[in-house]
Amino acid sequence: MSAHISNVRPKPDKVLELISSYVKNYKVKSQDAYTTARYCLMDTLGCGFEALEYPACTKLLGPIVKGTSVPNGARVPGTQFQLDPVQAAFNIGAMIRWLDFNDTWLAAEWGHPSDNLGGILATADWLSRNGKALKVKDVLTAMIKAHEIQGVLALENSFNRVGLDHVVLVKVASTAVVSGLLNLSEDETINAVSQAWVDGQSLRTYRHAPNTGSRKSWAAGDATARAVRLALITQTGEMGYPSALSAKGWGFYDVLFKGKPFKFQRPFGSYVMENVLFKISFPAEFHSQTAVECAMVLHEELKKSGRTTEDIKTIKIRTHEAAIRIIDKKGPLNNPADRDHCIQYMVAVPLIFGRLTAGDYEDSVAADKRIDQLRSRIVCVEDKKFTRDYHAPDKRSIANALSVEFRDGTKLKEVVCEYPIGHKRRRKDGMPLLVEKFKTNLARRFPAKQSRAILDLCMDGKRLLGTPVHEFVDMMVI
Repeated sequence: MSAHISNVRPKPDKVLELISSYVKNYKVKSQDAYTTARYCLMDTLGCGFEALEYPACTKLLGPIVKGTSVPNGARVPGTQFQLDPVQAAFNIGAMIRWLDFNDTWLAAEWGHPSDNLGGILATADWLSRNGKALKVKDVLTAMIKAHEIQGVLALENSFNRVGLDHVVLVKVASTAVVSGLLNLSEDETINAVSQAWVDGQSLRTYRHAPNTGSRKSWAAGDATARAVRLALITQTGEMGYPSALSAKGWGFYDVLFKGKPFKFQRPFGSYVMENVLFKISFPAEFHSQTAVECAMVLHEELKKSGRTTEDIKTIKIRTHEAAIRIIDKKGPLNNPADRDHCIQYMVAVPLIFGRLTAGDYEDSVAADKRIDQLRSRIVCVEDKKFTRDYHAPDKRSIANALSVEFRDGTKLKEVVCEYPIGHKRRRKDGMPLLVEKFKTNLARRFPAKQSRAILDLCMDGKRLLGTPVHEFVDMMVI
């Protein structure tokens, strides 16, 4: 006797419905969100332009088959490539993330919401070149919504604690907003997003010793490109999986999330873009940003006292729990990917040299024996208040405090920094510096006249929002 198999489709998971409805129906009214998104667009593209100076990044770019070009395809800013939107999304996403210098969101899960720009810009540019009248405002709207989906899911749900990489949220958010750009229906968007959850998800293996490696620099590009692919597959009429999250035994919750459904702290709106963290001064994992600021202050104090790092006995870093879990590293650091996720390294370099740049993670700098010698004298301890304030919705601080004790028993006054320069509480100080960072990155790639034209458009919010996407991207072709 054969078993009865029901053909009744389950009702879609509520999370899928919430995401789809938000993408299709929510109208962004926050001027603060649009202004922040404009700065975010500038900063994110600038991070990509700086990454193009690194052969380890550029070797991964271009078409899959060398010499291939796609007429009316998406262009990759800062390059001559014109590609299909999936491969263009990978290119743009890899550039953006390569140097760990784009924006950040910190909560139960962390990540970099501007990673989604790879899929957003590639899709919008491709559509704009093929008859769909998309403007830069459409890109900013998609960015705000991608930030929100990724960030709100991250507020209460820790994927790292079950060993999954945060790029799962890039894949989900990008799939949702790219579905919106493709004008998929709510049901089709549910289908597309369900595909993103059903996908096998990246492990954090490549972010942690003993396997830390350069995949962490292209993983988000891979995720946002996969999102474009899934949305395009869905556009053909491909079915979805309505209980992809909740299906007993086989859904995401049971297989990968210890059977726990997602928790939500707040509904989807524009909160994440309004409060996103910018990496303005240092290309460093964000939990260390305030520690680096403290180290820069202490570097000057060392100079004033006539001492050097050789005179230091110990350095204590008071920090928050997430920093200890992610970037408190002892022992050998094998490559730049290892070094930019080690708080001891990111404190030692500015203490010694008075700087921290992307180049300081390269082997040529890391070979300086003083760095590892100083690293061995740096200890991290958790401050419970710092941890509480890190999670508090009204604070969202990323605090670090550094104290130095010399071999003769004397000490420098502890330096404390709760909010990094890229925090919303420091927007007034931070945004002019962000524009200067963008100017510097434009100059790395374009002649002065071209750089000025790009900057002038980006600084004119009204004109930028009304610019066709393909015209904007064409300004950044070399």
